[in-house]
This record gives sequence, C-alpha cells and structure tokens, in this order.
Amino acid sequence: MEKMIDLRSDTLTKPSEGMRKAMYEAEVGDDVFKEDPTVNALEEFAAELLGKEAALFVTSGVMGNQLCLNVLSSPGDEVICEKDSHIFNYESGSPAALSGLQLSPIEGVNGVILPGQIEPLIRPANAYYMPRTKILTIENTHNRAGGTIQPLENIITLSALAKQHNLFFHLDGARIWNASVATGIPVKEYASHFDSVSCCLSKGLGAPVGSIIAGSKDFINEAYRVRKAWGGGMRQVGILAAAGLYALQHNIHRLKEDHVNAKYLAERINANPNLEINMEAVQTNILLFKPLKLSIEESIRRCKERGLLLSVGKIDLIRAVTHLDVSVEDIRKAADIIDDVFNEQYV
Repeated sequence: MEKMIDLRSDTLTKPSEGMRKAMYEAEVGDDVFKEDPTVNALEEFAAELLGKEAALFVTSGVMGNQLCLNVLSSPGDEVICEKDSHIFNYESGSPAALSGLQLSPIEGVNGVILPGQIEPLIRPANAYYMPRTKILTIENTHNRAGGTIQPLENIITLSALAKQHNLFFHLDGARIWNASVATGIPVKEYASHFDSVSCCLSKGLGAPVGSIIAGSKDFINEAYRVRKAWGGGMRQVGILAAAGLYALQHNIHRLKEDHVNAKYLAERINANPNLEINMEAVQTNILLFKPLKLSIEESIRRCKERGLLLSVGKIDLIRAVTHLDVSVEDIRKAADIIDDVFNEQYV
C-alpha cells in the first residue's frame, strides 16, 4: 500500500531511531519521590532552556495549561484569553471543571490581542460582586490562527499591563519552539515575560507524549502537588522523559525545515484559483485554506482518496500541518494532489 501523507497535525509524529534508543537506555526511578534521574535531567534542562527557576514534566499540553491556571488562581477568578485560543476551545471546559475559573475571551487579529482590548475587561479590584480578574494568557504560536507568531513587542507591553493590574501572565507555548526558530528570538527571551509557561514536547519536536511547565520554584512545588492530586504521578516515567530530553536536544533547530515546507505548500495553494489562503498568516508550520467550490468534507475526502490526509481547521477552513515525518518530496506530492483535487472538476 502506498504511503499516506499525513498533514492532519504535528502530533502524529513517530519517535525516531535515535529517540527510541534514548528511551530504551533511559535510567529510571520513582518520579513521585523525585528519584527518576532522567525526569530530573529533563526538568533541569528545560528550566535552563526557558530561563526559569524550575520545571515540571507533565502528561500533556492540556494538563500543563490547566496546572498553571490552577496554581495561579482561586475558584471564582477570571482568565482573559483570545477567543480562538486552545484554552478556550480545546481543553474540554477544564478551567471551569478543574479550577472553578471563568474565561473572558477577546477577538484578536491572527490570534493577537492588544492592551487596548484587554484593559476595559479587567474587573475593578473593589467590585466584590464581580469575578476577580486574575490571569492574562496568550498562545504562541497560535494554533487556530494558523501558527501565527505573537510579536515580542506586544508581549512586553502585555506583561507590563499585567503587572500594572496585579495579574499573572501565562504563556500557552505549545509551539513556542516554532516561534523561536522562525524569529531567532530565544525561548528564554519569550518566557522571561511570563509568570508561567507551558510547552509541548509531543508536537513538532517529535516526542510521543508529554509537556513541560516552568516558573518559579514555589510555583513548581505547588504544581507538583496539584499534578499528584489530578493523577499525574507517573512513577518510572524516565522512559518517556528520555524522549522529551532527546527532542529538546536534537529537534528544535530542524523546525525550520517544516516552516520551509509549509511556505512552499502555501504558495502552491495560493496559486490555485479555486482555493483561498491568507499568506500573511503562514508564519510557521500550520496552514489554513478555504476551498471556494467544494465543501470542506468533500475536499478532505477527495484528498484522502489520493493519499493525502488533511483536517478541519475552523468551520470553513482546511488545516495542514508540516512536521518531521513529512519530507520535501512528500510536500511536493501533497501540493500536486491538492492541485489535482481542486482543478479536475473545473476542466
């Protein structure tokens, strides 16, 4: 059977031979007792990379975000976020279910929200009859906006705004590695403006599972306690931590290959008169494009029949994500398939 080209997500990557070897050889211990040397090494390496006092290995990006929100807040507090953010759309209502939090979403442009939009939503400190605004959060890169990058200048301004109003500032940095590689700005610089950071190892970096959260030592100590309460004590988990450590040490710089592939595919899509794409939003490894004469479902079905897997982005957009298991040749073939699907019926 001919290989399917899978562009549904960068979470679909398989561990490489080198990563599997690292997992096989990993020294392990009981992480609930903080005695797993590979987990400890991963957390120390990640904390240094992010410029934070401490880090914690967790099972997923959702757990990472939700631990951060929980530790920084109390039930009844409010979190300001962008309306297309992962925290608002794709975390199963966890802020309310796990931490009793209310979300206040703002419509951004390409996932970016500005101080002038945020400040009017910050509740008065003496308004006892309102929820307390406690956390401001942004996502970098922004998944649902198409992998767009948050401008550093805006991040710095938002950080100052948060401090002015005694808010915590959280970064959903699931793909912060992509932002760093695309801009040349170190992840440490991005992270320095936030009280807490969550970042994935299992997306573009190619690890099979896991995320990292980072912050102050006191913050991580409390997150460690909450992680245990939520069933996140993972015992001899160095086997998985080894994959995450390998990913951080070997797979960050190669993300630029994914960005080049995404740009090529976007240019091919942009040249097709039966498709529409916002080229300004093509900044990293995620593409969102619109078929003009076929439904989303029919478009995805026809591509699948020819060997290309795509997914739904928003209601009227198709999503394609480049990653380390997709070669240059795969991307060229994917572009040919898209041309075929969206041209043949109009000949």
